[in-house]
Amino acid sequence: MQTNLADFITNTPAGREADAILRSCVHCGFCNATCPTFQLLGDELDGPRGRIYLIKQMLEGQPVTEKTQLHLDRCLSCRSCETTCPSGVRYQRLLEIGREVIEERVPRSLAARATHFLLREAVPRGWIFKPAVRMGQLMRPLLPAVLADKLPRAAADAGRPWPRGRGHTRRMIALAGCVQPSLTPNTNAATARVLDRLGIELIEVPGAACCGAWRYHLNAQARALDDMRQVVDAWWPEVASGRVEGIVMTASGCGEHVRAYGELLRHDPAYAEKAARISAITRDACEVLAAEQGRLNELFGQTGNGGGERVAFHSPCTLQHAQRIRGVVETLLTAAGYRLTPVPDAHLCCGSAGSYSISQPVLATQLRDNKLAAMAAGSPALLVTANIGCQTHLQSGSKTPVRHWIELIDERLSA
Repeated sequence: MQTNLADFITNTPAGREADAILRSCVHCGFCNATCPTFQLLGDELDGPRGRIYLIKQMLEGQPVTEKTQLHLDRCLSCRSCETTCPSGVRYQRLLEIGREVIEERVPRSLAARATHFLLREAVPRGWIFKPAVRMGQLMRPLLPAVLADKLPRAAADAGRPWPRGRGHTRRMIALAGCVQPSLTPNTNAATARVLDRLGIELIEVPGAACCGAWRYHLNAQARALDDMRQVVDAWWPEVASGRVEGIVMTASGCGEHVRAYGELLRHDPAYAEKAARISAITRDACEVLAAEQGRLNELFGQTGNGGGERVAFHSPCTLQHAQRIRGVVETLLTAAGYRLTPVPDAHLCCGSAGSYSISQPVLATQLRDNKLAAMAAGSPALLVTANIGCQTHLQSGSKTPVRHWIELIDERLSA
């Protein structure tokens, strides 16, 4: 793709990056075939190829309107197009550059600005979010459906205790996160119990809360970088001293972002090296367990063959497209004795996508319902996933329980 970027961006780092990405696109359109919003809307401008043209026009200095903003807002950032693209176009990075420019050029309505402000400021702060969840549960009948559906019906249960003081020589860090401790506290606790059986101590470090992904994808990049620095500062003493061998991520959305710390903080001389180190030792929980598959299989054998419960697994976009981790969770669940049911169009997004289910409720609901119908095709007893956002979004439309896959492994080992 030939480009002629405008003076305001052409000689900037973002401009040079955007120019290289644009030139790698060959207009083939393969990306549209796997784009969830293009499949729903059938509009070229609601597919990756059309959005690339819109960003190109904007960066070349052509007029930018609310229509351009709407089409970029409708993108889920699911990155399915990136795993389809034969040319390796870094669409997500181009989208981030385009969204940052359009935020400066097209003012949002007062209501939209207020919503973005509340989402940016409340969700990443646990001391605000946790009491807000409790208050929301009490006031559920008065809330808009898009918010009420995201709240757990009852107080979240951390399940059995977190194992402490076992004297293991191996230690890893888990990110507490911002919303997971309030909505599904058993996720990290279950991971700690599973790793404990494998001889690994899992700890959470005070001060490491939101990974920065939430604000970053709400176009508050500067604030997001501060969130990331705070996490790095909290983890660094443990990492630098060699007291931990790795970072375990139990939410694939956070995992994608932490793995990008090295790139996102590469221009910060005080944090570039630390961020790169943390990205390098970050693993999704399924990767950690897969590396211990032999010992895990021994433990499964000691607890019998399992009940063969039918389970449908939704692989979050942040797991299968962003981190390119495929088939690992499924292998672990199968080894644990669960029977996986087929899920048609498993590559498609469920519609959660961070704050997307709040900002684009109509499209998010359509995608959720399509995903639930696909997952229900095999009549599973349980639905499982690997990301807190997907879990709460799917549960909002399902009577079948939606759980994190690590909880099933924990229960299998505790049988």
